Amino acid sequence: MKKLVPALAVLLLPVSAAAEGEHVHSSPYAGQEHRDIKSLSADDISELETGGGWGLAKAAELNGMPGPSHVLTMKAELHLTGEQEDRTRSIFQRMRAEAVAEGKRLVAGEQALEIAFRERSINHGGLRERLRRIEASRANLRYIHLAAHLQMLKVLSASQIDRYNELRGYSR
Repeated sequence: MKKLVPALAVLLLPVSAAAEGEHVHSSPYAGQEHRDIKSLSADDISELETGGGWGLAKAAELNGMPGPSHVLTMKAELHLTGEQEDRTRSIFQRMRAEAVAEGKRLVAGEQALEIAFRERSINHGGLRERLRRIEASRANLRYIHLAAHLQMLKVLSASQIDRYNELRGYSR
């Protein structure tokens, strides 16, 4: 009987927790229901609206293709020439301008989707169209960032690219 009492207590614990108002089926999303745009964090929105990478260029970055922002940060260690720095800055500025514009379109699309769900004014056709626009924007944004990495291959020497990857902590 003494062994049975602790076993019963363990079995009844979820019932007593639920009776006390605890959330036994808590979602990993709990707390996110207070976001302005549920699918994007404040950091995501900031990154998108300021032209940040948002991790969209990992296919290039992690395969040894430098990004212009990081190249500019490491210009001394990479021993950039004046011409290389100018070309990198030009690539970066163009990428940033395009990424800001596209990032704002992506945020606006997510905001429109959010509002449609909040107001319960969306149907299947409207959902598909909104998602098509959002994903087209995401693809454009990813293209912008990945294309900048491709351009950097024409700016840097092979030894500078190797040094970049070493400085970034990527092993080959």
